[in-house]
Amino acid sequence: MFSENFRVVTLFGGGGFVGRYVAQALYRTGARVRIAQFDARKAFFLKPLGALGQTQFVAADIRNPEQVRAAIKGSDAVVNLVGILRGDFEGLHVDGARNVAEACAEQGVGSLVHISAIGADPASESRYGRTKGEGERVTQGVFPSAAIIRPSIVFGREDNFINRFAGMMRMMPVLPVVSGRTRFQPVYAADVGKAVTQAALHPADHGGKTYELGGPQVMSMRELIEFIREATGHRRALVDVPDPIAKMIALGLGWMPGAPITHEQWLMLQRDSVVSPGALALDAFGVRPTPLAAVSEGWLTSYRNHGRFAAKQPY
Repeated sequence: MFSENFRVVTLFGGGGFVGRYVAQALYRTGARVRIAQFDARKAFFLKPLGALGQTQFVAADIRNPEQVRAAIKGSDAVVNLVGILRGDFEGLHVDGARNVAEACAEQGVGSLVHISAIGADPASESRYGRTKGEGERVTQGVFPSAAIIRPSIVFGREDNFINRFAGMMRMMPVLPVVSGRTRFQPVYAADVGKAVTQAALHPADHGGKTYELGGPQVMSMRELIEFIREATGHRRALVDVPDPIAKMIALGLGWMPGAPITHEQWLMLQRDSVVSPGALALDAFGVRPTPLAAVSEGWLTSYRNHGRFAAKQPY
Protein backbone atom coordinates (compact mmCIF):
# COMPACT_ATOMS: atom_id res chain seq x y z
CA MET A 1 0.00 0.00 0.00
CA PHE A 2 1.29 3.46 -0.88
CA SER A 3 1.75 6.47 1.38
CA GLU A 4 -1.61 8.11 1.98
CA ASN A 5 -0.22 11.55 1.15
CA PHE A 6 2.05 11.10 -1.85
CA ARG A 7 0.49 8.61 -4.20
CA VAL A 8 0.65 9.61 -7.85
CA VAL A 9 -1.51 7.53 -10.19
CA THR A 10 -1.22 8.01 -13.95
CA LEU A 11 -4.30 7.17 -16.01
CA PHE A 12 -3.74 6.59 -19.71
CA GLY A 13 -7.07 7.44 -21.29
CA GLY A 14 -8.29 8.92 -18.02
CA GLY A 15 -10.56 11.42 -19.76
CA GLY A 16 -12.66 8.67 -21.33
CA PHE A 17 -15.96 7.25 -20.13
CA VAL A 18 -14.58 4.72 -17.63
CA GLY A 19 -11.55 6.86 -16.88
CA ARG A 20 -13.60 9.65 -15.33
CA TYR A 21 -15.07 7.19 -12.82
CA VAL A 22 -11.62 5.82 -11.97
CA ALA A 23 -10.36 9.37 -11.46
CA GLN A 24 -13.26 10.24 -9.15
CA ALA A 25 -12.70 7.09 -7.08
CA LEU A 26 -9.02 7.98 -6.78
CA TYR A 27 -9.80 11.54 -5.74
CA ARG A 28 -11.71 10.22 -2.76
CA THR A 29 -8.58 8.41 -1.53
CA GLY A 30 -6.50 11.59 -1.65
CA ALA A 31 -4.29 10.31 -4.47
CA ARG A 32 -2.89 12.73 -7.03
CA VAL A 33 -4.16 11.84 -10.48
CA ARG A 34 -2.20 12.41 -13.68
CA ILE A 35 -4.32 12.18 -16.84
CA ALA A 36 -2.30 11.11 -19.88
CA GLN A 37 -3.91 11.01 -23.30
CA PHE A 38 -3.42 12.09 -26.89
CA ASP A 39 -5.39 15.33 -26.45
CA ALA A 40 -5.18 16.18 -22.77
CA ARG A 41 -7.49 19.18 -23.25
CA LYS A 42 -10.43 16.79 -23.63
CA ALA A 43 -9.92 15.73 -20.00
CA PHE A 44 -9.86 19.24 -18.49
CA PHE A 45 -13.44 18.74 -17.27
CA LEU A 46 -11.99 16.51 -14.53
CA LYS A 47 -10.01 19.29 -12.84
CA PRO A 48 -12.86 20.79 -10.75
CA LEU A 49 -13.84 17.30 -9.57
CA GLY A 50 -10.65 16.97 -7.53
CA ALA A 51 -9.08 19.15 -4.86
CA LEU A 52 -6.73 22.02 -5.65
CA GLY A 53 -3.57 20.62 -7.25
CA GLN A 54 -4.87 17.05 -7.20
CA THR A 55 -5.05 16.67 -11.01
CA GLN A 56 -2.25 16.88 -13.55
CA PHE A 57 -2.53 16.65 -17.32
CA VAL A 58 0.00 15.46 -19.87
CA ALA A 59 -0.33 14.96 -23.61
CA ALA A 60 0.91 11.51 -24.59
CA ASP A 61 0.36 9.15 -27.50
CA ILE A 62 0.45 5.67 -25.99
CA ARG A 63 2.07 4.44 -29.21
CA ASN A 64 5.10 6.68 -28.59
CA PRO A 65 7.49 5.04 -26.08
CA GLU A 66 9.26 8.30 -25.19
CA GLN A 67 6.00 10.11 -24.46
CA VAL A 68 4.81 7.16 -22.38
CA ARG A 69 8.01 7.14 -20.31
CA ALA A 70 7.72 10.88 -19.71
CA ALA A 71 4.08 10.58 -18.66
CA ILE A 72 4.83 7.80 -16.17
CA LYS A 73 7.85 9.47 -14.53
CA GLY A 74 7.39 9.71 -10.76
CA SER A 75 4.22 7.57 -10.69
CA ASP A 76 3.42 5.16 -7.88
CA ALA A 77 0.75 3.40 -9.95
CA VAL A 78 -0.35 3.36 -13.58
CA VAL A 79 -3.67 2.40 -15.13
CA ASN A 80 -4.00 1.70 -18.86
CA LEU A 81 -7.61 2.46 -19.83
CA VAL A 82 -7.03 2.89 -23.55
CA GLY A 83 -9.53 1.06 -25.74
CA ILE A 84 -11.15 1.72 -29.11
CA LEU A 85 -13.91 0.11 -31.18
CA ARG A 86 -12.47 1.20 -34.53
CA GLY A 87 -9.15 2.50 -35.76
CA ASP A 88 -5.59 1.46 -34.93
CA PHE A 89 -6.31 -1.64 -32.85
CA GLU A 90 -2.78 -3.02 -33.07
CA GLY A 91 -1.07 0.25 -32.24
CA LEU A 92 -3.27 1.21 -29.30
CA HIS A 93 -4.21 -2.15 -27.78
CA VAL A 94 -0.94 -4.04 -28.31
CA ASP A 95 1.98 -1.68 -28.99
CA GLY A 96 0.56 0.84 -26.52
CA ALA A 97 0.12 -1.79 -23.84
CA ARG A 98 3.69 -2.95 -24.36
CA ASN A 99 5.00 0.63 -24.13
CA VAL A 100 3.18 1.21 -20.85
CA ALA A 101 4.32 -2.08 -19.31
CA GLU A 102 7.93 -1.58 -20.36
CA ALA A 103 8.01 1.97 -19.02
CA CYS A 104 6.53 0.81 -15.71
CA ALA A 105 9.11 -1.96 -15.42
CA GLU A 106 12.01 0.35 -16.32
CA GLN A 107 10.97 3.01 -13.81
CA GLY A 108 10.09 0.64 -10.98
CA VAL A 109 6.43 1.62 -10.79
CA GLY A 110 4.79 -0.16 -7.86
CA SER A 111 1.50 -1.05 -9.51
CA LEU A 112 0.11 -1.49 -13.01
CA VAL A 113 -3.56 -2.09 -13.84
CA HIS A 114 -4.50 -3.02 -17.41
CA ILE A 115 -8.13 -2.60 -18.47
CA SER A 116 -9.19 -5.24 -20.98
CA ALA A 117 -12.61 -6.80 -21.64
CA ILE A 118 -14.47 -10.05 -21.12
CA GLY A 119 -13.92 -12.08 -24.28
CA ALA A 120 -10.42 -10.74 -24.92
CA ASP A 121 -8.60 -13.58 -26.67
CA PRO A 122 -5.58 -13.61 -29.02
CA ALA A 123 -7.51 -16.18 -31.10
CA SER A 124 -10.66 -14.03 -31.42
CA GLU A 125 -12.09 -13.41 -34.89
CA SER A 126 -12.70 -9.74 -34.08
CA ARG A 127 -9.76 -7.37 -34.16
CA TYR A 128 -10.98 -5.81 -30.92
CA GLY A 129 -11.08 -9.12 -29.05
CA ARG A 130 -7.84 -10.34 -30.58
CA THR A 131 -5.79 -7.20 -29.88
CA LYS A 132 -7.24 -6.85 -26.38
CA GLY A 133 -6.13 -10.43 -25.74
CA GLU A 134 -2.68 -9.72 -27.14
CA GLY A 135 -2.51 -6.57 -25.02
CA GLU A 136 -3.13 -8.65 -21.90
CA ARG A 137 -0.43 -11.10 -22.92
CA VAL A 138 2.28 -8.51 -23.59
CA THR A 139 1.41 -6.64 -20.38
CA GLN A 140 1.72 -9.76 -18.23
CA GLY A 141 4.87 -10.82 -20.07
CA VAL A 142 6.66 -7.55 -19.36
CA PHE A 143 5.08 -6.73 -15.96
CA PRO A 144 3.96 -10.04 -14.36
CA SER A 145 2.46 -8.33 -11.30
CA ALA A 146 0.03 -6.30 -13.40
CA ALA A 147 -3.65 -6.66 -12.47
CA ILE A 148 -5.91 -7.37 -15.44
CA ILE A 149 -9.46 -6.01 -15.24
CA ARG A 150 -11.96 -7.41 -17.75
CA PRO A 151 -15.40 -5.73 -17.57
CA SER A 152 -18.56 -6.72 -19.41
CA ILE A 153 -20.54 -3.89 -21.04
CA VAL A 154 -20.06 -0.83 -18.83
CA PHE A 155 -23.04 1.47 -18.29
CA GLY A 156 -23.39 4.98 -16.90
CA ARG A 157 -24.75 8.41 -17.68
CA GLU A 158 -22.10 9.07 -20.35
CA ASP A 159 -21.92 5.62 -21.94
CA ASN A 160 -22.15 5.03 -25.67
CA PHE A 161 -24.13 1.79 -25.44
CA ILE A 162 -27.30 2.29 -23.40
CA ASN A 163 -27.54 5.90 -24.57
CA ARG A 164 -27.18 4.92 -28.20
CA PHE A 165 -30.17 2.61 -28.06
CA ALA A 166 -32.16 5.15 -26.04
CA GLY A 167 -31.51 7.75 -28.73
CA MET A 168 -32.56 5.34 -31.47
CA MET A 169 -35.69 4.52 -29.49
CA ARG A 170 -36.69 8.16 -29.52
CA MET A 171 -36.11 8.64 -33.25
CA MET A 172 -37.02 5.38 -34.97
CA PRO A 173 -40.55 3.93 -35.24
CA VAL A 174 -39.16 0.39 -35.46
CA LEU A 175 -35.96 -0.80 -33.83
CA PRO A 176 -33.97 -3.69 -35.34
CA VAL A 177 -32.45 -6.14 -32.85
CA VAL A 178 -29.17 -7.73 -33.91
CA SER A 179 -27.88 -10.83 -32.07
CA GLY A 180 -30.83 -10.69 -29.71
CA ARG A 181 -29.77 -13.82 -27.80
CA THR A 182 -26.22 -12.64 -27.05
CA ARG A 183 -25.87 -12.23 -23.29
CA PHE A 184 -24.31 -9.38 -21.35
CA GLN A 185 -23.71 -8.67 -17.67
CA PRO A 186 -23.86 -4.86 -17.58
CA VAL A 187 -21.62 -3.36 -14.91
CA TYR A 188 -21.91 0.17 -13.48
CA ALA A 189 -19.00 2.46 -14.33
CA ALA A 190 -18.73 3.68 -10.72
CA ASP A 191 -18.31 0.08 -9.54
CA VAL A 192 -15.55 -0.43 -12.11
CA GLY A 193 -13.90 2.78 -10.90
CA LYS A 194 -13.87 1.51 -7.31
CA ALA A 195 -12.41 -1.85 -8.34
CA VAL A 196 -9.68 -0.31 -10.48
CA THR A 197 -8.76 2.05 -7.65
CA GLN A 198 -8.43 -0.85 -5.20
CA ALA A 199 -6.27 -2.77 -7.69
CA ALA A 200 -4.03 0.25 -8.33
CA LEU A 201 -3.50 1.19 -4.67
CA HIS A 202 -3.23 -2.31 -3.20
CA PRO A 203 -0.90 -4.30 -5.50
CA ALA A 204 -0.01 -6.74 -2.72
CA ASP A 205 -3.63 -7.91 -2.73
CA HIS A 206 -4.46 -7.68 -6.42
CA GLY A 207 -1.23 -7.71 -8.42
CA GLY A 208 -0.78 -10.55 -10.93
CA LYS A 209 -4.48 -11.47 -10.86
CA THR A 210 -7.19 -11.30 -13.54
CA TYR A 211 -10.68 -10.09 -12.66
CA GLU A 212 -13.93 -10.22 -14.61
CA LEU A 213 -16.41 -7.53 -13.67
CA GLY A 214 -20.16 -7.85 -14.24
CA GLY A 215 -23.31 -6.51 -12.66
CA PRO A 216 -25.95 -8.51 -10.76
CA GLN A 217 -28.01 -9.31 -13.88
CA VAL A 218 -27.34 -11.30 -17.03
CA MET A 219 -29.42 -9.89 -19.88
CA SER A 220 -29.75 -10.83 -23.51
CA MET A 221 -29.44 -8.10 -26.11
CA ARG A 222 -33.20 -8.23 -26.64
CA GLU A 223 -33.91 -8.03 -22.91
CA LEU A 224 -31.59 -5.06 -22.63
CA ILE A 225 -33.33 -3.21 -25.45
CA GLU A 226 -36.71 -4.04 -23.93
CA PHE A 227 -35.52 -2.56 -20.64
CA ILE A 228 -34.45 0.65 -22.41
CA ARG A 229 -37.79 0.81 -24.21
CA GLU A 230 -39.63 0.58 -20.90
CA ALA A 231 -37.40 3.15 -19.18
CA THR A 232 -37.79 5.70 -21.98
CA GLY A 233 -41.52 5.13 -22.38
CA HIS A 234 -41.36 4.52 -26.12
CA ARG A 235 -43.45 1.55 -27.21
CA ARG A 236 -41.47 0.98 -30.36
CA ALA A 237 -41.77 -2.29 -32.23
CA LEU A 238 -38.68 -4.49 -32.00
CA VAL A 239 -37.76 -6.58 -35.02
CA ASP A 240 -35.23 -9.38 -34.69
CA VAL A 241 -32.77 -9.32 -37.61
CA PRO A 242 -31.71 -12.82 -38.72
CA ASP A 243 -28.00 -13.33 -38.25
CA PRO A 244 -27.17 -13.90 -41.96
CA ILE A 245 -28.89 -10.63 -42.88
CA ALA A 246 -27.15 -8.74 -40.06
CA LYS A 247 -23.83 -10.08 -41.28
CA MET A 248 -24.58 -8.97 -44.85
CA ILE A 249 -25.48 -5.47 -43.64
CA ALA A 250 -22.30 -5.29 -41.56
CA LEU A 251 -20.14 -6.43 -44.47
CA GLY A 252 -21.87 -4.29 -47.07
CA LEU A 253 -22.40 -1.04 -45.16
CA GLY A 254 -20.20 -1.33 -42.09
CA TRP A 255 -17.42 0.73 -43.60
CA MET A 256 -19.67 3.79 -44.02
CA PRO A 257 -19.71 6.60 -41.42
CA GLY A 258 -22.79 6.21 -39.22
CA ALA A 259 -23.39 2.64 -40.36
CA PRO A 260 -25.99 0.77 -38.24
CA ILE A 261 -23.42 -1.91 -37.42
CA THR A 262 -19.84 -2.53 -38.51
CA HIS A 263 -18.45 -5.96 -39.31
CA GLU A 264 -16.20 -5.64 -36.25
CA GLN A 265 -19.20 -4.97 -34.02
CA TRP A 266 -21.07 -7.91 -35.54
CA LEU A 267 -18.14 -10.22 -34.80
CA MET A 268 -18.04 -9.00 -31.20
CA LEU A 269 -21.74 -9.78 -30.82
CA GLN A 270 -21.13 -13.43 -31.65
CA ARG A 271 -19.84 -14.08 -28.12
CA ASP A 272 -21.50 -13.61 -24.75
CA SER A 273 -19.97 -11.06 -22.39
CA VAL A 274 -20.62 -12.58 -18.96
CA VAL A 275 -18.41 -13.35 -15.98
CA SER A 276 -16.90 -16.84 -16.17
CA PRO A 277 -17.82 -19.35 -13.43
CA GLY A 278 -15.31 -19.12 -10.60
CA ALA A 279 -13.67 -15.93 -11.88
CA LEU A 280 -12.47 -13.26 -9.47
CA ALA A 281 -15.13 -10.55 -9.61
CA LEU A 282 -16.36 -7.36 -7.93
CA ASP A 283 -16.80 -9.03 -4.57
CA ALA A 284 -13.02 -9.55 -4.43
CA PHE A 285 -12.80 -5.75 -4.09
CA GLY A 286 -15.60 -5.54 -1.55
CA VAL A 287 -17.85 -3.89 -4.14
CA ARG A 288 -21.52 -4.81 -4.30
CA PRO A 289 -22.64 -4.67 -7.96
CA THR A 290 -25.21 -2.00 -8.81
CA PRO A 291 -28.27 -3.03 -10.86
CA LEU A 292 -28.90 -1.08 -14.07
CA ALA A 293 -32.42 -0.15 -12.91
CA ALA A 294 -31.07 1.38 -9.69
CA VAL A 295 -29.30 4.25 -11.47
CA SER A 296 -30.59 4.44 -15.06
CA GLU A 297 -33.72 6.34 -14.04
CA GLY A 298 -31.45 9.30 -13.37
CA TRP A 299 -30.67 9.80 -17.04
CA LEU A 300 -32.83 7.58 -19.28
CA THR A 301 -35.96 9.59 -18.45
CA SER A 302 -34.44 12.46 -20.42
CA TYR A 303 -35.13 10.42 -23.55
CA ARG A 304 -38.89 10.53 -23.00
CA ASN A 305 -40.84 12.71 -25.41
CA HIS A 306 -41.38 15.45 -22.84
CA GLY A 307 -38.39 14.88 -20.61
CA ARG A 308 -37.90 13.77 -17.03
CA PHE A 309 -41.32 14.73 -15.69
CA ALA A 310 -43.34 13.26 -18.56
CA ALA A 311 -45.45 10.16 -18.19
CA LYS A 312 -44.33 7.16 -20.19
CA GLN A 313 -45.80 7.27 -23.67
CA PRO A 314 -48.25 4.54 -24.74
CA TYR A 315 -46.47 3.83 -28.01
